[in-house]
Amino acid sequence: MKGLLTLAAIIDRITLFFAVVASLLVALSCFISAGNAFLRYAFSISSNAWLEIQWQMFAGIFLLGAPHVLKLNEHVRVDIIYGSRSARTKLWIDVFGLTCFLAPACFMMTEMGWAFFMDSFRRMEISSNAGGLPFWPVKFLLPFGFALVLLQGVAELIKRIAGLQGNLQFAVAYQKPLQ
Repeated sequence: MKGLLTLAAIIDRITLFFAVVASLLVALSCFISAGNAFLRYAFSISSNAWLEIQWQMFAGIFLLGAPHVLKLNEHVRVDIIYGSRSARTKLWIDVFGLTCFLAPACFMMTEMGWAFFMDSFRRMEISSNAGGLPFWPVKFLLPFGFALVLLQGVAELIKRIAGLQGNLQFAVAYQKPLQ
């Protein structure tokens, strides 16, 4: 189990790296948005590329940041089932959810996303808008992002099993969203 926990820690560091990249994309997206608005209103200068890069960065923010959200245990869950259970039951629910829902869905999205990306890459697909950007780089984020979520899911599964075996103190605290 010690080797698997080391693997989980390595995956956590990979996830953190891409979470930092996603955070930088947020800042860069804000800068580009403000700069584009300034140039458009102050100098009547604009390009579709500035608009397209923003939605492409949003895809990066979402797909590269999602594994870190899973690591932080801040992902969406069905509170009616999870919220009032014991710590051990929560670990079992997580193991079930990770193996029966997250892993198959991420595997399927990675596989389908790869075909989606490769088709775009082979055709060197580019936006039809004037000054538009290539689509294949952002389409690569789909299989890559889901592969990262799957990888983080493996790390979380290792940690939950270690918690069930008593090899790791795992906090299953979950704060119900305020509504």
